[in-house]
Amino acid sequence: MMRTTAIQTTTRLLFAALLSLGLMTGCATTGETGPTAEEAIAAAKSANAEARALGFEWNTTQGLIDSAEKALAAGKEDEAKSLADEARRQAENAIAQGMLAEKAMNDAALVGAESDMSDSKQMDAAAGVTSYSVVGGDNLWNISGKEQVYGNSYQWPLIYKNNRNKIKDADLIYPGQVFDIDQNPSSSAVDAAVNHAKTRGAWSVGDAEESDLDYLAR
Repeated sequence: MMRTTAIQTTTRLLFAALLSLGLMTGCATTGETGPTAEEAIAAAKSANAEARALGFEWNTTQGLIDSAEKALAAGKEDEAKSLADEARRQAENAIAQGMLAEKAMNDAALVGAESDMSDSKQMDAAAGVTSYSVVGGDNLWNISGKEQVYGNSYQWPLIYKNNRNKIKDADLIYPGQVFDIDQNPSSSAVDAAVNHAKTRGAWSVGDAEESDLDYLAR
């Protein structure tokens, strides 16, 4: 079940982000300098520690923090602050993304527990689907989270790997595409998919990320 402390963490981080934006606007009008590089690094470390504790840490965030500290040590304060701010944003996004996934899974579990399906419907749900036709608004994350697919958004790499000949970039799919769904993946394949989804890091639309290519090669 979704932890209450995790919800509070997400709410606090989102509020802090909005507050930060407000302070930045104030700096433009009052001449204040805003947080120092040291403060930005401390905020990034704190946010990433939260993400790590919840199991949502991205694999690129700690590297950004390390680079920020090196830049600060070299006297490059502006560069250090920029790197630290990016690391903090990544950590906050990782927590928000992870919380959404947990909420979706918990909501699905609740619906399943309260549903009074007939035996035939239960059998259909257990069998799942062997193919899925993409519609507008779909992405691999929400497709994987559908009960008739995997019921777990973090298993989206299974769809990506099973349809590598149809998907150039995991972040870009198109309505009308039909993906094959492996309803009997091995436990090791599921573990590898979930691990990749949780550690993939930042993404961009249009080109396959290096970490995705490494995952496909395994």
